[in-house]
Amino acid sequence: MAVATRQTLTQTQQIKLSPQQIQLMKLLQIPTSELDQRIQEEIEANPALEREDDDLDSSLDHGEEGGLRPDDAEAETENSESELEAIERESSEEYAEEEAESLGNDDSGIDDDFMRDFIEDDPGTYGLRGEDYGQSEEEKSVPIKFEKTIHEYLEEQLGLQNLDGERERIIAMQIIGSLDDDGYLRRDLDAMVNDLLFSQNIRTTREELEKLLHVIQQFDPPGIGARDLRECLLIQLRHKLQGEQSNLSPSEKQAIQSAIKILESYFEEFSKKHYSKLVRHLGITEEELKPIIGEVLKLNPKPASSFSSRSEIVHNYIVPDFIVTNRDGDLELSLNARNAPELRISEYFREMLRAHNHHHNGKRPSKQDRDAILFIKQKIESARWFIDAIKQRQQTMMLTMNAILQHQRDYFMTGDEKRIRPMILKDIADATGLDISTVSRVANSKYVQTEFGTKRLKDFFSESLQTQEGDEVSTLEVKKILTELISQENKQRPLSDEKLKEILLHKGYNIARRTVAKYREQLGIPVARLRKQL
Repeated sequence: MAVATRQTLTQTQQIKLSPQQIQLMKLLQIPTSELDQRIQEEIEANPALEREDDDLDSSLDHGEEGGLRPDDAEAETENSESELEAIERESSEEYAEEEAESLGNDDSGIDDDFMRDFIEDDPGTYGLRGEDYGQSEEEKSVPIKFEKTIHEYLEEQLGLQNLDGERERIIAMQIIGSLDDDGYLRRDLDAMVNDLLFSQNIRTTREELEKLLHVIQQFDPPGIGARDLRECLLIQLRHKLQGEQSNLSPSEKQAIQSAIKILESYFEEFSKKHYSKLVRHLGITEEELKPIIGEVLKLNPKPASSFSSRSEIVHNYIVPDFIVTNRDGDLELSLNARNAPELRISEYFREMLRAHNHHHNGKRPSKQDRDAILFIKQKIESARWFIDAIKQRQQTMMLTMNAILQHQRDYFMTGDEKRIRPMILKDIADATGLDISTVSRVANSKYVQTEFGTKRLKDFFSESLQTQEGDEVSTLEVKKILTELISQENKQRPLSDEKLKEILLHKGYNIARRTVAKYREQLGIPVARLRKQL
């Protein structure tokens, strides 16, 4: 039985983001520290986009005068855009009919899908200098310190060892290469036997690996090559006992030997700070246990921590996105535009569009010329979109940061973290008229420089907690007080969560014990038992 088919026409409403909105959302998430790299990527992808300072540098290199002055930058940009609009208008009027006939519905036209794909393939992130660029701090390059990695340092020591031929050297190199950035060997030895067989075609045994690992564990720094924390501490204690035996007093030697015994036989009790059990097992007093524990606390749990990481290519420095300055009680907000140079449409592309227009002088251009003109227009339009997105990014960032500044004025005036008010994304969204997601993108990975240090914008957002008087305070204030209470406690009798709750209740904060535990964990503070000291 044949099924009848028919066509129907329906009308639906959909929310679709324009290419400009997509571009702006990507730009809002980018901190100042990443803008310069993204700008260079976009300039390489779009030849119609260029830096204004590049043009100035070029004129100076050729000994020309009259480079672009900062005061004239804005006027020059406006004139260039007006001129470009005139050229495009003249060109489009002249070729509109020809392009319509030749192109028709061809996919080579500038449509939304093309521009959306262009943005996805070439994410745009451009920066513009702020108005106060000339008054801002001079850009300085930070020297990067070059250091050896722990693996290079161990390979040098390996070259001084009398190994039994090239085979043992390759196996030892495999062990060194398997160490992580903390200096631990996390790879199982049986798995390394298979690694050597498949990658180096060397047949070995676990016993041979154990022997060469023991050689590496004698290298500097002490504790290197350990498979867990317990082994790392034991290696360091034995190294200290053997290497400094002549300089150790009898009491120090006894303390180290007792520490070795604790790590070998009672490591679980030691790690959980069950000092009463250790005292009972060793048959000593707490006073006698104190120097023993002190010897362990002197050790380094991460022996390779003083060396550069294998994956560390460059040092990361925080570049503030905003700068807040207190001018005799008036707070001034500015954008840090050090990594955001001024962008403009290439003069070379404008000249090409003008040359095509005058060359044909009303005559019908060839298909090759029409393709060239279409390419130029596409790149110029893309460059315009990116520059407009940067301007909108700056306006959105300043609008959002201004609202945060007004909401947290007490903190920016005093620097007292206890005066940070409760603030959520919706508060700033309501104050600015922006969407909550837009405020979140602005606050993400952004920093503000103040007289009291550089802080993340996210640190200013917190929920509220009600006091016994009915006032609302920020949870950051409660966490600050909690940190102070724990830092001032008697470490021999640290405060429990219940005791901390009682103190906070006495101070007027209506809080439960579970909330105290949650805040303590968020601050990275261990429980009272693990904070105990002898």
